[in-house]
Amino acid sequence: MQKIILFTLIILVAMVTKLNAQESDSINKTSEWYYRGSMPTSYEMGPDKNTEFSDQTVLKIKSIESKINGFGTIMKTINSDLYRGKTVKMTAYVKSEKVKSWAGLWMRVDYYTAAALAFDNMQNRGIKGTTDWVKYEVVLFVPAEATSISYGVLLDGIGQIWFKDVKLEVVDDAVPETGSLKGRKNKVVSFEKRAKAIADQIKTIKDDQKNALKAEIEVLDKEVAKGIISKEKAEELKLKKAQERAANIDVKVAIEEGKLSQLIQDKVDGKFEEEVIVRGRTKVILGINNDSIGKYSRELNVTGLKFYNGQEDKQNRQSRRTTTQLVFAAGLNNVVTNGSADKSDFKYWGSHFYEWGLTYNSRILKNNNLLHAKYGFSVVYNNLRPTANSSFVVNDNQTNLEVNPIPQEDSRFKNVNLVFPLHLELDFTKPKVKDGKTYFKTHESFRLGLGGFVGANLKSKQYIDYDINGYKTKEITKGNFNADNFIYGLSGYLGYGATSLYLKYDLNPLFKNNAVKQNNVSLGLRFDFN
Repeated sequence: MQKIILFTLIILVAMVTKLNAQESDSINKTSEWYYRGSMPTSYEMGPDKNTEFSDQTVLKIKSIESKINGFGTIMKTINSDLYRGKTVKMTAYVKSEKVKSWAGLWMRVDYYTAAALAFDNMQNRGIKGTTDWVKYEVVLFVPAEATSISYGVLLDGIGQIWFKDVKLEVVDDAVPETGSLKGRKNKVVSFEKRAKAIADQIKTIKDDQKNALKAEIEVLDKEVAKGIISKEKAEELKLKKAQERAANIDVKVAIEEGKLSQLIQDKVDGKFEEEVIVRGRTKVILGINNDSIGKYSRELNVTGLKFYNGQEDKQNRQSRRTTTQLVFAAGLNNVVTNGSADKSDFKYWGSHFYEWGLTYNSRILKNNNLLHAKYGFSVVYNNLRPTANSSFVVNDNQTNLEVNPIPQEDSRFKNVNLVFPLHLELDFTKPKVKDGKTYFKTHESFRLGLGGFVGANLKSKQYIDYDINGYKTKEITKGNFNADNFIYGLSGYLGYGATSLYLKYDLNPLFKNNAVKQNNVSLGLRFDFN
């Protein structure tokens, strides 16, 4: 009864998969070299016919553009049957010339397209610059459930490499793995994931054979149109090729169905342990937390207004091309009067600003983490504390700083602005590769932002505190004070991680039409909570 239930489950999975499966980018298992990569058209790849290499087979990858944000690779994909449960070493000789980013050997062990079981691409020890022939190696353990091994040589960015004598060999299990994703630490692929992967593979087999038959029929139709063969002969050949492709489907699908039957038997025999999910606690974080939160724990980042459901969710969301940050900034505020900040009429330490905002951080280049466009909105509070018992007085269209005849305990003028900043940000956070996937995180290294802002003045207020004969009073005056309603200026920041030194300068005068030109300037600390 268990077998019948499980077999029905698998059939349902396969049917759903057929309805929803998307085209796979995997390469058919073959002994031939393939030219691939994220930017394959930016490279010249293939055998090098130079007389220098006339007595040996040498392949090359050469950049043909002055700037490339991606990589090119020459690769193979083979069946893993001969290597399962063994440690495999890939070796090759590589020569490089003016490699600006990095190059290296790479190898990946897969379970169909469902999971990468082991991976190494030498990125942490990449080949750089100009080097003579050197022998390099990559070592991975091939788990028992592996279905294929892909391997090759890649060049990231600009430069040129040559390679030769690529070899795979089984070595002693005592040889340590070099991979960022180690096969011996790989968790067994779950029953459900295996069932879906086999269903995907069955669909891929059928689609590949159907597409191949379609291409063959198109060739025959063209030959009929050109009069090379008769229509009757073409129909005969089409029938023959259709039978051949149907036979191919039967043979290949039978192999996968055999794997499916064995998978069901293993499930019935209890060889797959049920996955027990233990939900962790929800961590409440203030500030920045770069530690892993675990697979089943959750994180509520109060300052960043983010909620993450497990480490994978956190990694994926923080590595999106556009992320959000809650921004808080605070520091000193003053004015530049007629082009100078010397001998200010406002207290240097008593005048301050603070800013709250939300920014969007968009990576400009898809495969390069350096350039970002940072934009959003902020509410800015600029406060000025005059010296010499003075305060602002409006005289028609002029707003002047005048000495108050009554002694003041404190005087403060505040502008509240809504601004829309835009910065070009250079973020030097290096991408991280995990399980064969590249994560482009931000706000984990040095950052430099240059740009400006535009906005509007929301309100202006003046506060004056008095203490007359022991009686304390506060005078609050609201109005426009002839303050400039259109706010615009320049700003920039430099820092590390979430913290940076922040400088802003208003190009618009503090008061419009004033005979004395005063421009607000702010210097402080800025925090971008990612």
